[in-house]
Order: sequence, then structure tokens, then C-alpha cells
Amino acid sequence: MYKSSLLPFALLLVFLAYGSGVVAQTTPGLDFVDIRPKQNSPLSRFGLGDPMDQVHAAAAGMGGLQSTYQDAYHLNLLNPASLASLQATSFEIGIYARNSELTDASGSANAWQGNLRYIALGFPLRNPINLNLDRLMNSWNGGMAFSLAPTTLVGYDLELRSEDDITGPTSNQLKGTGGAYRFSWSTALRYRGLSGGLNVNYNFGKITNSRILAFDSIPEALATEFLEELSVSGFSLGYGLQYAINFTDIDEAGLKVPNGKRIIVGANGTLGGNVNSESSLLFRKFSPSGNVSIRDTVRFEEGVGGNVSLPASYSVGLAFEDFNRLYVGAEYGGTAYSNYTNDAQPEQLADVNRIAVGIQYIPNYDSYNRYWQRVRYRLGARLEDDPRVVSGVQARRNAVTLGLGFPIRLPRQQVSFLDLAVEYGKFGVPDVLDETYVQLMLGFSLNDNSWFFKRKLN
Repeated sequence: MYKSSLLPFALLLVFLAYGSGVVAQTTPGLDFVDIRPKQNSPLSRFGLGDPMDQVHAAAAGMGGLQSTYQDAYHLNLLNPASLASLQATSFEIGIYARNSELTDASGSANAWQGNLRYIALGFPLRNPINLNLDRLMNSWNGGMAFSLAPTTLVGYDLELRSEDDITGPTSNQLKGTGGAYRFSWSTALRYRGLSGGLNVNYNFGKITNSRILAFDSIPEALATEFLEELSVSGFSLGYGLQYAINFTDIDEAGLKVPNGKRIIVGANGTLGGNVNSESSLLFRKFSPSGNVSIRDTVRFEEGVGGNVSLPASYSVGLAFEDFNRLYVGAEYGGTAYSNYTNDAQPEQLADVNRIAVGIQYIPNYDSYNRYWQRVRYRLGARLEDDPRVVSGVQARRNAVTLGLGFPIRLPRQQVSFLDLAVEYGKFGVPDVLDETYVQLMLGFSLNDNSWFFKRKLN
């Protein structure tokens, strides 16, 4: 007979409830808590907003490695091929907090932001316990996962003041909110050392940009508001490949057996494609004194259909792993943002390149009475471009990362993890807008290998 665990089903209910809350926040008439992460980033006015990292907390501590990272108890959804290496059902949820210091020619400002970062549920298609009981070789396996995460964020609230010889002092208030999200179904198959995977992504979201021009010295003058709203929805595809080359030793019988050391080659990315968009535009004049009877709609458009062309991306990497001891990886990638188009808000973005390196070290995986010997210590760095260009200069981010993976023993000796990642970096356009930030990410990986477990009675 089959023994089932209630944990995965309970976690799945939480997952679905979370997803419903995200969808409902843009649905009129529904009152859900807004779980969108808050931020204050002037550059999020461009494109669909600030691109959000899709790495989970474990990989975030190693510079955000994605191509070659695979682990029996952690999810790496950026390269779906890694799902074929899962040894247990894994439910992961991540939160983050970020403190940044923004500096431009007029001064500086401090900003805090943070919220939920991702939620995911993955599981192997063959249970390793069943394989051992049936004395079967684990030459092939598969994995599957469902996930939900923000992909871009828009958040800024600025006031620009200027002086005109005719109208006197004027103020421009710029505000933006919203972002895009991705719900993904991921699957993978592995045969011996070769794994291949696929991501099917449903992208959706809503972005609002507002600009209000007011004449400060003329109280009776009408202010002007230009309000744009953009909703996107549609599917996109991602892919991943990993190949592990195992080193072997000769045993007493003269046979070659793996010694735990291996080289991992990986590649992953997303395919470019179009998603649907629907936009609205409101251009109006109104009284800044709050007299609602004084207003004039100059232009109004609603439900204008269009397309947004998403850029294709790729990443390739190489890693060395001494199983349960040492992992060292490096990768290079790029995204063709120059192919990005938006019928509702035409603008030009630039291609980006990315380099990341990372290392993980476990002093003694099997230590019985020394907990800190079992902790996973991580270190990494990343250098990457940003697609936004200001005054002919492309934005850029450089960062270093530190991470810790704390193993947790749950009932039935299930190994789960509390992963902590700290990132310190600099972002922006030199001499125009500089940001120094510290970001903390906390991830929970709850594992259970009793799902799909077949108990035999003799």
C-alpha cells in the first residue's frame, strides 16, 4: 500500500492561497492584502520596472549561480534541469529586506523595502526510498515543480522642482507602482549524467505611472496629470541542460566506482516571445486645491490592445563539486534587452552581460555532535549590466554575497534547511544616480521524502 504525507498537501494549499492573493490584487471588487514588495527606485520607470533576481536563498549566497547549481534538497528553477536531481519533495519560501542609500546631484535619501520573494513546490518523480527497496538502479529520474515569484517591480515617488521666467516655480510629481509576476510549471528528466528541463511561464501584472505638473505660484492655475496604466499577460518558455562528469576510483573488485567528485557543465535561458498588453491613458486638468468641480478631461483611452516583446536570455557555466564537501562554480550570461518592445510605451533598452562566481563549503557533513561542522558556508560575487541607459551611460551592478545554510532535522529524520544570504553592492549610473545597498534574504526549504513512498508488507 502507499503511505502519503499530509505536509505536501498542506503546503500546496498555502501555495494556492498565496497565488490567489497575487492575482486578486489587480481584480476590482476583491479585498486582498497587497503582497507586492515596496521600493523607491527612479529607474523602475523604464521598461517593465526593475528586474528581480529569480535565484533562491541558497544560490543567492553564491553570487546567484544558476546554470550548474543542483542539490538534492534545494530548488534551482532558473535551470529546470536541476529538478531531476531532487531526492525529496521540497517546499521553499523566501523573504527579503533591503536598505539602500540613493545619491544624485541634488542630495541623498535612504530607503527600506522588502517582502515575500518567492514560493515554490518541487518533487522528484521517482522516490529514492522505493528504488532502494526494489533494488533498482537510479540511472534515470525526473522532477517537477510549481512556483510563483515577482519578475519586475515598479516603485518610485519623486518631486522635481524647476523655475520658469513666466510661470514661476513649478513642481513635477512622478509616481509609479506595480510590477510583473511569473507562475511557472517546471519539469525535467535525467538519464545517467545528462539532465534536461523546461519552464512554462505564465506572465502577468499591472503597472501604473503618473505625472502631475503644478504651478506653485499660481493657486488658481489648473494642474495637469498624465496617467498611464499597463497590464500584461501571456506565456513564455525557459530551458535548461546539465551534464555531470563523475570521477571514479577502482574498487577491490577492479570496477570503476564514483568517488564523489565531479564536473558539472550547465546551460539555461529563456526564449524571447510576445505577451499581450492592455493599456489605458488619462490626460486631465484639475484644481490642485481639491475642488473636484474644477476638472477637465483632455484625453481618455481605455482597453487599447498591444504586445510586449520579452527579451531572450542565456547563461552557461562550469562547476567542480566534491559531494557534501565543496562546490565551486562560475558562469557567464546575457539578455537581449535591445529586442524588447512595448506598443503602449515605446522605449529603447540595452543588452546586458553577467558574470558570477560562487563557492560552498561544508566542513563535516556527517558530524554528530558539532552542529557548525554541518553548516553550509557560501561566498560569491557578481558583475552585471542593467538594461536602462541614462544620458548615454548604461546602469550597472557589482555585488559580493555571503551565505549560510543551516540544516534542520524534522520528524522522521527529514533534512530541511534555513538559508541566509547577504548581498552588498553598488548599482546605478555613475555621476547620475548611485545606489549602495545591503540586501538580506531568508529562505526556508522544507523537505519530505515520504511523498510517493511505497511501503511493502511481507
